[in-house]
Formats: sequence, C-alpha cells, structure tokens
Amino acid sequence: MRHIFLIDPLEKLTLRKDSSLYLAMAFKERGLDTCILFANDFFYSNQGVKGLKAYDFDGELVKGSQYIDQFNLGSCKDIELNSGDTIHMRIDPPFDTVYLRYLWMLSSLKKQGVKVVNDPDGIVRFNEKLYAFAHPSSLPSFVGSAGEAAWAFCIELGDSEVILKPLDLYQGIGVEKYTLSGKESFIKKFDQKVKEYNGPVVLQSFYKKVVDGEIRTLYFKGKEIGTILKTPPKGSFLTNIASGGQYKVSELSDLQRIHCDEIAADLLKEGIDFIAFDVMGDHVSEVNITCPGLLVEVAEALNINLGQVIAESY
Repeated sequence: MRHIFLIDPLEKLTLRKDSSLYLAMAFKERGLDTCILFANDFFYSNQGVKGLKAYDFDGELVKGSQYIDQFNLGSCKDIELNSGDTIHMRIDPPFDTVYLRYLWMLSSLKKQGVKVVNDPDGIVRFNEKLYAFAHPSSLPSFVGSAGEAAWAFCIELGDSEVILKPLDLYQGIGVEKYTLSGKESFIKKFDQKVKEYNGPVVLQSFYKKVVDGEIRTLYFKGKEIGTILKTPPKGSFLTNIASGGQYKVSELSDLQRIHCDEIAADLLKEGIDFIAFDVMGDHVSEVNITCPGLLVEVAEALNINLGQVIAESY
C-alpha cells in the first residue's frame, strides 16, 4: 500500500514544525512506500488518475528533539493511483471554496478504491466549530448574521465580555474579545464582523480561565496519543503557539477524557481517524479534523515520535 501526502507548497509551511512533513518522514522511516503530492499538481479523472507528479523526499529531526532539522525534496515521478493507495489529506485550512473543491475530488476518488484520511465526506459534514458546539460539553454559543438575535443571546448570557470569531478560520485568526457596553454599539460591532467574514460569525461567552491554559489533545483511530497544555503570552487570552503561546505536557481529566473519547468514537465511524481537540476547562471548544496540527509540539513535550506511533497502525 502506498501513502501519498497531499500538502500545500513548501513555501507556505513552517518546515521546522510542520505536522504533515513530520508524519511523512515517520512513514518513510518505518519502511512504508511514501511520497509527497502538492495540491497544485493534484487532479481527478473518471478514467483513472495517471501521471500525478509526486516527489520522493528525505529529512532528519534535530538530534534529541522532535522538531525537523532538514527536509529535502527528491526526484519527481509520475504515479498512477490504484485501489489500496492511501491519500493523507493535509492541505491547511481555511475551509473555503478551494478547499471544498479538493474534498469533492477526493471523495470521487474513493469510488476508485482510494482511501483518504481524514475521509473527505466526513470533513464536509462536520464543521470543526459547529460540531463541538453541538456537544453538551460546549460553551454557550451562537452562530449567525442576525444582530438583534445575537444581542438577545448576549442578554441571556448575562456576561460583560464575549468572544467574536469566524466560523472557518484557524490559529486564532479573527478571534476578538469584546466588552459589552450597550445594544447599539454591540450590533454595530457584530455587523462589522459579519461583513468582514462575509456571513455568519460565532458569538460565545468569554471563558476567563483560558488565561490558565487550553488543552490540545490528539486522537488517532479513536484513542488519545498525546496531550499538552497551551498557555497564552502575558497580556493575551490567545493560546495559539504560532502567536507566542507556550506549551507543556499535560493529562486529560476524567471528564475531559469522557467527552473526547465519546466524540472520537462517533467520528471514527465517519472515517475521521485523526482529531485534534481543543478543550477549555471541561468544555470542548473545537474538534479539528481538516488538518490536525501541533503534532510536533505534542511529540516534543512527550519526547515520543508520534509520527511513528501513527505509522504503526498501517
């Protein structure tokens, strides 16, 4: 069985800590037939897919670390997709129309016997934020474009601070804390966010304990493989490591584990093998399935090659 990692161009990636490259390196080190396919070279044909431009590669980790020291593309070769091949969908969000087109193409390939991880039909069906909001453990959440209804939601919450954020971005992009000072000013702000993101936005109560940290836990095939606690830099509430957040190894509480185990088991039935959960307190805030990240950081915290842990299942 061949493993084909479908990724963005290298210039878009942070090579030192890219989860997709880290995974591909681990698969190859395990002796699995592995290659890289860039999104711009990917195509679909109902007559069979021949002549895909795939690349060999090599790389090394920093000695004594899980960060990538070097990654080098090798020779380009034409390949033909065959039944039994596995494509690892590792194109980064945002989940926009371009992303959706790739998912449709990958879904069509399934009919030719090609396996796709995570399953494109599952990614289409389950929005990472909305799916989390539907779970009983979620924070109170509102999604929509109606300013009056959003204000009524704020009144019902009874909080002085709320979070406004887009429904389909990542790494904390667009997340804003807003202090309520009156109906008119709030609706004006809410309408601005709707216009900025061209449609429905997310409104949530602000979870004040986030300054103490947010859990990122990785699950593969329904089981936890590693967990860290992300903490925001001083003066910020954003725990994103890309924005200066720190991290350290952590463990799930019993209740957190129950919530994540339950969601992971349900999504596994939909072909969603790889999940990155974000958890604040006992609240599951996001169920990341498009291109789960922070694999290198979690592996570094645990001092375990989690890429190899995943590769062992194939």
